Amino acid sequence: MHHSRVGRRSVFAAVIALSTVLGAVSARAQDAPKSAAPVIDHFHVVLIDVMKNAETLGLEGRREKLAPALDATYDFPAMAQRSLSTGWAKLEPPQRERFIAVFRAMTLRTYATRFDGYDNERFETLGEEPSIAGTVIVRSVLHTSDEDVHLDYRLRSTPAGFRVIDVYLSGTVSELALRRAEYTSVLEREGFEALVSALEKKVSDEPGAPPRNSDSRLK
Repeated sequence: MHHSRVGRRSVFAAVIALSTVLGAVSARAQDAPKSAAPVIDHFHVVLIDVMKNAETLGLEGRREKLAPALDATYDFPAMAQRSLSTGWAKLEPPQRERFIAVFRAMTLRTYATRFDGYDNERFETLGEEPSIAGTVIVRSVLHTSDEDVHLDYRLRSTPAGFRVIDVYLSGTVSELALRRAEYTSVLEREGFEALVSALEKKVSDEPGAPPRNSDSRLK
């Protein structure tokens, strides 16, 4: 009888432990975002606000406003790695960190310089759909007075939520593929230091200033 009670207690304890684990897993599953579209919707709200206040904010103000929104939208480490293709594996950890930082800075500079005014533009999210390798495509369009610009975002699920790993202009032109062709060309021809130095100079250049880099594709 003593051994039987011990056995029942052990089984009971195991059931309680399993229930606790399953409950925790279920709670995490319920807390996990089920849709990628809200990430893009929030980002677009910030972009429109920056555009509306572009002149008041100025370039640095736009950067400060956009930085947290970009960090909450883009998976910069993943994008930086993919933009160098096989060249990434040849980098030391400090080089990787430096490249991720300049990749992020380049993206921030691009948004801060391009979204520098407002003329009644508006974003519209068209929907989302599953894609390759467990990713999700969120389709959207930027309505302007002259044209409709289609922007498709590829996102993957991360511990921090859905994050963008690529953007497609007109549904076909991959921003990451363009960067990969550009960056790997310089990396293979001139090396890591030349590539990063050129990008860092580009980040520090004021818009409209004469480019200081000899490679025209980084100007």
